[in-house]
Amino acid sequence: MDTKMNTKNKKRKFRKPGKHWREGMTIIDLFDMFPDDETAERWFEHMRWGEGGPACPECGSCRYAVVKNRKPMPYRCKDCRKHFSVRKGTVMESSKIGLRKWAIAIYAFLTNLKGVSSMKLHRDLGIRQSSAWHMLQRIREAFDEGELKFCGPVEVDETYIGGKEANKHASKKLHVGGGTQGKAAVLGVKERETGRVIARPLGWEPGETLAGFVRENVETGETVYTDGHKGYNRLKDDYEHEAVQHSVGEYVNGQAHTNGIESFWAMLKRGYHGTYHKMSYKHLHRYVNEFAGKHNIRKLDTCDQMAYVVEKMDNKRLRYRDLIG
Repeated sequence: MDTKMNTKNKKRKFRKPGKHWREGMTIIDLFDMFPDDETAERWFEHMRWGEGGPACPECGSCRYAVVKNRKPMPYRCKDCRKHFSVRKGTVMESSKIGLRKWAIAIYAFLTNLKGVSSMKLHRDLGIRQSSAWHMLQRIREAFDEGELKFCGPVEVDETYIGGKEANKHASKKLHVGGGTQGKAAVLGVKERETGRVIARPLGWEPGETLAGFVRENVETGETVYTDGHKGYNRLKDDYEHEAVQHSVGEYVNGQAHTNGIESFWAMLKRGYHGTYHKMSYKHLHRYVNEFAGKHNIRKLDTCDQMAYVVEKMDNKRLRYRDLIG
């Protein structure tokens, strides 16, 4: 008995936490890596352009001249004659915030699994709260993956984001009843083999339905596991559809369950309740992209995650007036 207990205690003692193989980055490492804006700029350039050096975002030419006084930008294309920098053509375009602060913001965004609020970022970086909010929304924009198609068995489920109707101010009440009424529905698909997730608020595309969302993101003929929602009944013609009936207490039936996608919803809800407290429908898709994006790269080392975000920033721009308009 004592031998068994000792063996059990040893296993507990040396048990490693989840994702222990990942190479993280301490705050000390972060500030050593980015001591100033010049070092941060070189890092961003290397992450965006690689060993080949700068390339013009306008015409793609690698023929450039260095502008000594860096005005209006540090490089000038010899072909189209336009000035450019590592910011141009990315979500950082026209930002007056230093690149060192951008690197720190990306680190904070990625390492806080439940999200980082604009109030905290504004205090940590010494910038205005509105600037911190705009910065975070632009980083979320980098996680917009566009269209993806999953293969193999997938789990599909929906969740609801928003406050209870009874707790809303009188001017905000929709008078549509309790429960999920008055909340925004978010749909998600999780590919079992890779663990990747696609999620989007329902109705973000005109005329979107539960079945339509699945057809858009899952290859025809694959196995789809859902709950007993009637909206999934239309999948039977195009997919191997199996469902579990949560309404009668059935949560697992052989391979049929939605536990994987529900664990993703749990993290999204922790961010909603614990960090952001409110996600307006206007910007909800960006918050959902944030959690789906971080989930999909969670196995990468921290430095590789930062490089991934910089790569995804290319060919995207989100101006403040467009964000609030």
